[in-house]
Amino acid sequence: MERQTEHALTGGTSGGGRRPGADTALELLVHGVGGTTPQEMLNDPRTVRITGDDTAAVFRRADDVEAEHDTARGPAARRGEPVPEAYVWCNLTSGNGSRALWLLLLPFMVVNLAHWMRPSVRDNRTPAVRLYGLLVRLAGLTLTVLLVAAVCEVALDLTAWQCAGTRACAEDHSWLGFLSPALSHDSWWSQPGRRLALAALLPALLTGLLWYLSHRTWNAYESQRPRERETEPDEAENRAGLGRPGFWYGRRLVARLRVAHTAAGLLTIAAAVGTAAARHDREPGGPAVLEALGLLLTATLAVGAGVVLWVVCSRGRSERRLDRHLDRALVRLLPLGSVALLALALVYAGWSRPGWRSDHGLPGDTAFGTVTLVQGLLVLALCVVAHLLYRGHPEPRTAMRGLAGPAVAMLACALGGVMSGGVSQRVADWLDGTGDTIEGPPVLLTWQASVIPPLLLVLLALVGWLARRTLQLRRTESVAVDRAYEGEAKDPGTTRRIASVRAMASLTDRAPRIIGISSVVTLVLGGLALAGALSTGETPAGAADGAAPFVRGAAETAQALGSWLIGVGFILFVTWGRRAYKDPTARRTIGILWDVGTFWPRAAHPFAPPCYAERAVPDLTWRIAGWIRATGGRLVLSGHSQGSVLAAAAAWQLEPSIRRRVALLTYGSPLERLYGRWFPAHFGPAALSDLHRDVDCWRNLYRATDPIGGPMRLPGACGPEVDHEALEDPLAYGRTERHPLPAPILGHSDYQADPLFAEERRTLLGRLGTDVPAPRACD
Repeated sequence: MERQTEHALTGGTSGGGRRPGADTALELLVHGVGGTTPQEMLNDPRTVRITGDDTAAVFRRADDVEAEHDTARGPAARRGEPVPEAYVWCNLTSGNGSRALWLLLLPFMVVNLAHWMRPSVRDNRTPAVRLYGLLVRLAGLTLTVLLVAAVCEVALDLTAWQCAGTRACAEDHSWLGFLSPALSHDSWWSQPGRRLALAALLPALLTGLLWYLSHRTWNAYESQRPRERETEPDEAENRAGLGRPGFWYGRRLVARLRVAHTAAGLLTIAAAVGTAAARHDREPGGPAVLEALGLLLTATLAVGAGVVLWVVCSRGRSERRLDRHLDRALVRLLPLGSVALLALALVYAGWSRPGWRSDHGLPGDTAFGTVTLVQGLLVLALCVVAHLLYRGHPEPRTAMRGLAGPAVAMLACALGGVMSGGVSQRVADWLDGTGDTIEGPPVLLTWQASVIPPLLLVLLALVGWLARRTLQLRRTESVAVDRAYEGEAKDPGTTRRIASVRAMASLTDRAPRIIGISSVVTLVLGGLALAGALSTGETPAGAADGAAPFVRGAAETAQALGSWLIGVGFILFVTWGRRAYKDPTARRTIGILWDVGTFWPRAAHPFAPPCYAERAVPDLTWRIAGWIRATGGRLVLSGHSQGSVLAAAAAWQLEPSIRRRVALLTYGSPLERLYGRWFPAHFGPAALSDLHRDVDCWRNLYRATDPIGGPMRLPGACGPEVDHEALEDPLAYGRTERHPLPAPILGHSDYQADPLFAEERRTLLGRLGTDVPAPRACD
């Protein structure tokens, strides 16, 4: 079997002469979101893995393994069709049960998307482009600090400081008895500093777990080195975007960001523990030595924070070449130095202070307020930079006029805040029960929970607008359906059903408005919550005491409902993750989310789920280049949905001499409709036009009922040449002799069922010749 596979891969060539398989065409199929099996892709129960592993592999039908060498063998060769191969990559995003834990990394994934939503520019080396990336990286850093601060709030403040320091709460939770001064009779561990030092192990373990997961996936994904190749004479040296040799090799950047975020997490823990002790030592009558040590520790933490910011501000990524430099000194010393600072902070806090009592909560409002304020300022600065970039090179189809990146970054910060508040609120309710024994979480988190109900009202209004817009579109589409199936007996129910699917599919194009309004409302409500918490120092219900009855009732309702909603949301989130851990079907559903969200390299946050394209794109380029060099034959790169995005990315990475022997067939493709609008710097009109010019030929199929795929909308003569007019869906309006049973509405699936699919594939193969075609230009 190994010899068979090797023979199929190399074509068995060893010298000159006519190469085996020169007359054989290959169709390399790449599936879309959700994944599938090679048996379904190849429409054959007997398939053979010819290369790859259990994570991602290329399969053929058993009868087609030797198709290049014996054209009489195999069903495809006998019919004169291309030999189909299936590249199956679904296990990159929905493999074992541990992938369900990636749900906890959702805010990190979302902020990483914001990095790649930069508007397109004529010169990628402008300072504004670098500033945009820097602002997103800083926003990602605040999310790490926010996550660790939330765990510190739970472990240090609510548990070790408030509950263990309160007799009634400690009595309700006997496992805290050894930390309680009242119950343990002032035992060694009952001093507040030692309780904080012990509780700090929980956020430290979380930070270590994030480092471990990032390092493990870094070795599995970012270490997949792309093909090394020399620049050909007719290849532009300053090619941009996805065609750069080092684009899919972010090993160095992820390593730098990983140690920076790990250090930031450890320094956050050290600050939470050390500053509490330093604040006590600065009180009158405290030991001068401990006061001096506290000041020294604070200054050292500030220096460490400066080093972390310097690492994050230094981009550390080169896309124009394969950057193998790993900054080994930085990667080793920065985490070790942070661990040492944390250890010193724990020792300092654990020093005996007999008179220290935990009478009030730790100053969490200051920490969370600072993080929230910094996030808001970063989002506003990102809006300004994105607007300037868009104004310099406006593209009419760009989502939100270039402000999609700031909007998504705002949603990432809001999601991180909701998750942090949900954890804190649930733990506080669990510790406190129905009593009033502890102060609870910082009032800022309560204010943030209280703005969730008005935000939901805005979202309900948007849903109502979408419903109204859908009804309007359905009436318009009913006329289009009657015109498309002209001459057939019309049935109002059938027409309404098809028109409804078309109208629902068109709602994808309204996503920018929904996300834009949601982000603006979130920013405004978050600012009001921060102002209310800092100005009053009380919860919304407490701040409304003495106000008008309506205002007081609204504040109490918003606070109670917000706390309940954030708790229920957190429970549902955990339940979904637990179900996905055990249920492969649910895990595949989460995998669809990762299929879209983890296509891009981890350029803004190292703890985001890994970029599967850093494995998939090199896989495809190695397979395409190896087969064409061995056989010189024709190849159709056939991609459905997200597979078309991978196919385009792989084509960009090929040498021009190989790329011109490739035909591209995309169907149900989001290349322009989603990626072109939301990621214009890499999939805008200029980039897609370059791709069309570089490959031998390209054909794109889509349906009006497809909510994901759409036309490429290339300018000039390129547009009609690439885009086929929208395919009919369903294939028959009613019962016919050819379709005696009702034809289903296929939408985004099963494009191969349309007879036009095989026809377009034959046309592409007919255009592929044995000579290398010259580059084309479109008017």
